[in-house]
Amino acid sequence: QDKGTKMTEFWLISAPGEKTCQQTWEKLHAATTKHNNLSTNSKFNIPDLKVGTLDVLVGLSDELAKLDAFVESVVKKVAQYMADVLEDSKDKVQENLLANGGLLEQQWQAEHKFCSSSLDTVPFLFIFKGVNQIDNDLKARASAYNNLKGNLQNLERKNAGSLLTRSLADIVKKEDFVLDSEYLVTLLVIVPKLNYNDWVKQYETLAEMVVPRSSNVLFEDQDSYLCNVTLFRKAVDDFKHKAREYKFMVRDFQYNEEEMKADKEEMNRLSTDKKKQFGPLVRWLKVNFSEAFIAWIHVKALRVFVESVLRYGLPVNFQAMLLQPNKKTMKKLREVLYDLYKHLDSSAAAIIDATMDIPGLNLSQQEYYPYVYYKIDCNLLEFK
Repeated sequence: QDKGTKMTEFWLISAPGEKTCQQTWEKLHAATTKHNNLSTNSKFNIPDLKVGTLDVLVGLSDELAKLDAFVESVVKKVAQYMADVLEDSKDKVQENLLANGGLLEQQWQAEHKFCSSSLDTVPFLFIFKGVNQIDNDLKARASAYNNLKGNLQNLERKNAGSLLTRSLADIVKKEDFVLDSEYLVTLLVIVPKLNYNDWVKQYETLAEMVVPRSSNVLFEDQDSYLCNVTLFRKAVDDFKHKAREYKFMVRDFQYNEEEMKADKEEMNRLSTDKKKQFGPLVRWLKVNFSEAFIAWIHVKALRVFVESVLRYGLPVNFQAMLLQPNKKTMKKLREVLYDLYKHLDSSAAAIIDATMDIPGLNLSQQEYYPYVYYKIDCNLLEFK
């Protein structure tokens, strides 16, 4: 299949059985493939559920609409979080989540958890509880992992950036300093590259009691050098003050091996923790994405069943079909479906024709068609 023309959108529709449901299916299939494949189609077999009273069905229709919105939101949250965790190109994530359109059909067919139920006892609660649990678990897991990731990023930020602000722990060594001296102290100075010649000429005379030839370049970034210089403690304030005039910045830094070691260990610990949590988290997301997605397709199937009975009446006699439209010919596909099914609903035809010409009349936005129609939008990531 040409990826460019396929949609990550599916239309789940139903139409009344003609002489047989097979005939309904063949008619649709012929009509959509006659015009150079407007869509890829498959039958979507919904088992016969036991139907209660009309009142019950109308109530169910509302409940299912709410449940549909909730389950979809959780499916999208899990997908979006997987994209965040994989920190990977978003298209890979989308592939990871949905192998292909056939997946919807397979997942539904494989998962008839409550198909012999009577409709008024369809375990809404069962679906809601399961998906609600995924939602709550996701919040807890995401919070723990994000926390870890945030702490690690903060430490990494400390070890990056300009010489004026970044941590120097991984740059300086013990031998760069005069340590444990009562009188002498080593300072670290950030010298802009443009002013480096001035530094070499001036540093020994910026204050009294600077140790001659005690300065070396320890590190450089794009703009500056990090230099050390050793002088008598009592000259430090004087030196700092004078250095500023020449744009030499003295960094506030005490060499402390223990502290530096603790920082490194913390970084390693966080990094190891993150790696440890990553695998199980991605597995959890995959499994629970699949669970939530199956629940979502269940809800869609139930909605098709309920709406089909409400629209086409009893006895139950309709064929549900899953269409994956081609991007370029969606408008044409709508027209073909309309021609096939407009006889089902003459008043709907009048409404739809009227709205074409009346701007501002919002009926058409409610996506009312003479056939039962639900969109399954599998573009689960918000591309930022």
